[in-house]
Formats: sequence, C-alpha cells, structure tokens
Amino acid sequence: MELFTYGTLMSPALMAAVAGMDLPTPVPATLADHAIFPVRGDVVPYIAPVAGGVVQGLVWRDLPDHAIMRLNLYENAFGYALQSVTVQADGKPRAVHVYLPAQDMPPGSGSWSLAGWEKSDLTPAIFAAQELFALDPLPAPETLRRQWPQIAARAWNRHRATAAPATLRRKAVVGDTQVAANTRPMGGFFRFQGFDISHIRFDGTRSPVLQREVFIGFDAAIVLPYDPARDRVLLLEQPRIGPLVRHDPNPWMLEAVAGIIDARETPEQAAMRETAEEARLTPYRLIPAGSYYPSPGAVSEYFYSFVALCDLAVDAPYGGGLATEGEDLRLHPMDFDAAMALADSGEITTGPLLMLLYWLARHRAELRSMG
Repeated sequence: MELFTYGTLMSPALMAAVAGMDLPTPVPATLADHAIFPVRGDVVPYIAPVAGGVVQGLVWRDLPDHAIMRLNLYENAFGYALQSVTVQADGKPRAVHVYLPAQDMPPGSGSWSLAGWEKSDLTPAIFAAQELFALDPLPAPETLRRQWPQIAARAWNRHRATAAPATLRRKAVVGDTQVAANTRPMGGFFRFQGFDISHIRFDGTRSPVLQREVFIGFDAAIVLPYDPARDRVLLLEQPRIGPLVRHDPNPWMLEAVAGIIDARETPEQAAMRETAEEARLTPYRLIPAGSYYPSPGAVSEYFYSFVALCDLAVDAPYGGGLATEGEDLRLHPMDFDAAMALADSGEITTGPLLMLLYWLARHRAELRSMG
C-alpha cells in the first residue's frame, strides 16, 4: 500500500518507529484543494478540504500489512481513518491512502510546522511509539486513547532526564551499563517490567547479567505551600493504596501537594497547576527544594520538589482536589512548629513531605527575612 503523510509521520524517524521497519525513501507529493491546520490544544495537525489549497507531503511506498496494522492503531486511536485520495507525485497523478480526521476535529490557531514540531516533540514522540509497540497484546484504539496521556508523560520523563553533578560519584560514559527488557510491560496507568542489566564494577570489571524488576512511574512535582509572614505551612491528607495494601491500620496519609508532570509541561508549571487544583492556592513564588529518585533500586519515578510561597490566612481545615480525578482531600493549615512536631512524633510517614519540611527548617530564616 502507498500512504500519503502530511504531519508528524513525515518525519522518517517517527514513521519508522510506528511502522516497525526501515522504510524506503519517500516521494514528495502534493494534495490539492486541502489545507493543513493545527489541532486545538495539541501539537499535531490535520487536513481538511479547502478550495484552492495545497498540502505538501510524502508518499511512503510498498507498506506491508503489519506496518499498516500498527499505523492504523496509532491513528485510529485519535479519530484518524484511512481514505483514498489522488496526489501529484513525480509530475503525475497517484492514487494513495491518507489518514483523515473526523469532520468535527477542532482547529487551533496559527500554523503548523514539521521543523518546529521535530525540534520540540520528535524525540518524546519516538519514545511514546516505542512504549506502545512494546505492549503485547497491543491495546484496542479506544484503550490506547485512554492510556495515551500516561504513555506521553513517560516519554517526556525520558526526554527530560539530565545528568546531575558527579563530583563524588562515578561519571558514567556510554557502554558502562547494558539494559535489555526480559518481560513485556504490564499495567495500565503505571507500568511494571523486568530487565536484564549489567554494569561496570568499581574494580573495572563488568558485572554478571542481573535480573531486575522496575515499577515505571512518572516524574512528579511535589509542593509544600509556605507563608513566610505567618510562618505557616499547608499539609494535605488523603487515603492511600500503598499503606492499605501493606496492611497499615491507618491509610490516611499526611502529604505535600503533588502531581504528575504532564507531557510538554515543565516541573514549575505542574507545581503551579497542582497547587491550584489540590490546595486552591496561587503561589506568588516557587522555590526549588531539590529533585531526586525516591526509591532508585526499584522505581523510575523522579520528583521535583518546591516550596511555594503563598498567603495562608485560613486557619481551619478545608477541602480540596478535583472530583473528576477521584480526589477527596483535606487541607491542614498550621504553624511550622506544629508540622515539625508531627514529623518528630512519627505521624508524618511520607518521605517527600518529610524532606520538604527538613529543607524548610534549613532555609526558613532566609525565607522569612525576604518578607
């Protein structure tokens, strides 16, 4: 089959990742009486009939059935379906297929650029395709549509990862570690997968192959609201599945504000959004308070923590969170010393909140002096 692409699948690297094969060089082509539009609230485009318009694209030749099956899943999940069109390629008409959207696709403002998209989004798009097609069995299109925000967020986790300073610890170089999946990924919202790994040992030899299992989570923003004028913090209370499964007699946890960093979102943007959603607060300043892996031996999650300077004039506990996300939160404004007493007594048992309170204890005088 021959396929005309006009958007993100014009990128050879993404097209190969989705099709699952190396592809021959595509043929430049144009589709008359159509125009390209950005999708509202997204970074991908679509085309629609427009008299006199011309869309530039590529024709991919001789696509086998298994590649079409993968492309259908990738496109059908978002409302795009194969249709037949005639394009101009090599100076003559050519009958091809193209993925066209539903007629009610909402247009966004501005224009769409492949070069601009590749610069900002190509690498995480390839990561997302790799995760999708590692699943066995592959999801149905409607299931993929539900799971895509989590797949995209994990792809951006990988894209966001950078090396922290290495002044004491080993400075890794290419080849120091070797990692290969030994099981298929499992899970819906989260993922769990087994890997074979080996690494350079401190004596310069290579370790034997080690079997490890990893909980593949998300990057998250963790926020402790703090009012430096009143010397007050805000703690969040909610029931949690982890303590419940561990048979903790009381699964209601005291925590900091927290939330997953969405695809294309910065940690700071996530911190501001989560503080508004969970705590009904608008910080006037975010102060980075460390970033870290909470449990690197078995979990891929990475936390960006912040102290959010806020006005905490409320004294009594109040409700927060989003009902659409099943959140039932109780927010506790309190003096900093009262929060530290809860840490000392052992009532606070969540690591991110403890870390933020201890960070604030170290920097509190400086923050209070700033007014």
